[in-house]
Amino acid sequence: MAAYRALRTAAPHGLPGALRAALTRHYAVHGVEFRLVDYAMDALRPAEGDASGDAGVVSARTGPAGRAFGSQRPFVEPLDGPAGADPSALLTAHLPVSVRGNAVGVLTVRVPRDRLTADVIAELGEIAEALGHAVAVADRDTDLYLRAGRTERLTLAAEMQWQLLPGRSVSRPEFDLGGHLEPAYAIRGDVFDWSTSAEHLTLTVINGMGEGIEAALLTNLAVNALRNARRAGLGLAEQAYLADQAVYGQYRGVAYVSALLLRFELATGLVTVIDAGSPRMWLRRRGRVELPPFDAQLPLGMFEDTEYRPERFRVEPGDRLFFLSDGVYDAASPAGERYEEKALARALSSTGLLPPGQVPRAVLEELARYRGGPSPEDDAMVVCLDWHG
Repeated sequence: MAAYRALRTAAPHGLPGALRAALTRHYAVHGVEFRLVDYAMDALRPAEGDASGDAGVVSARTGPAGRAFGSQRPFVEPLDGPAGADPSALLTAHLPVSVRGNAVGVLTVRVPRDRLTADVIAELGEIAEALGHAVAVADRDTDLYLRAGRTERLTLAAEMQWQLLPGRSVSRPEFDLGGHLEPAYAIRGDVFDWSTSAEHLTLTVINGMGEGIEAALLTNLAVNALRNARRAGLGLAEQAYLADQAVYGQYRGVAYVSALLLRFELATGLVTVIDAGSPRMWLRRRGRVELPPFDAQLPLGMFEDTEYRPERFRVEPGDRLFFLSDGVYDAASPAGERYEEKALARALSSTGLLPPGQVPRAVLEELARYRGGPSPEDDAMVVCLDWHG
């Protein structure tokens, strides 16, 4: 198909223009716009043009484009009045752009009403997905799409942290997974990481220590040490041990990392866990939210030659797991009441109908209202996992 060929052969920075030309030729479109979601997941920003301006920016949560982004399904704007009966009238279709469940933006096209059949919408949806994959590859060679997704300049520490993240969400038949950090543009040290194989999902949630560059360097060391051990084929206890040694060898116990390490067997739902610090996991099962009692072990890098003992439990189809940093559960209201004490279970239950990719943002919005202000004193990180089995 011409659109796929255009995406394969275009220069990394020229994907929107090449796709626009191909769609104009083969689908008689009268306009093509490609928008990327910003780091805070508040806005959809044009992939082309002045990244610092607001021209063409639309909400990622409301409006037609926001509806397509939030639902991850195509949305066609209806025509009202006499134009609705005109076969040549232009319909505007908004198509989600994603990469293996990671929502990155929306492709908007305007097509004559008589040309926009269900089959054409399906074809355009597949092209939008191909665009997402093309952008993921192009990001290795151009900063265009990364810049387009920024409402403001990132701090250097935030730049380092965002480069560590595997994505905002991922989907597989066995599970759906989503995560988010707040504040998006000046984060201190919290991060999450995941990796999938044919047999396993490995998930790591890290609660960083310190602020600024020091926190980013510490977290980068810990995450890359864990990845190095994981990619060597080592088990979860060995991954924790080697990351512990790497952090201790660099900081000699002055700085350390709190982490929660999990490895899911996709075929059975058996989960191996190492709780090495303060990130916590909540489990919602059959409508009830509880905090599983894991054995709290030492953070990574606090002492030399720490041995970590794995624990095990089993997830069931329909389970929803939440992973939260202390910037969430230790946040306080203006009256001094901790978020964990009353509001957290209510927030986790109220997001039950949302997909995991949208849950972290919804919980963090609720947290901001509870806090009474938009400026947190610490990183707030939420990761949500739905287990299908």
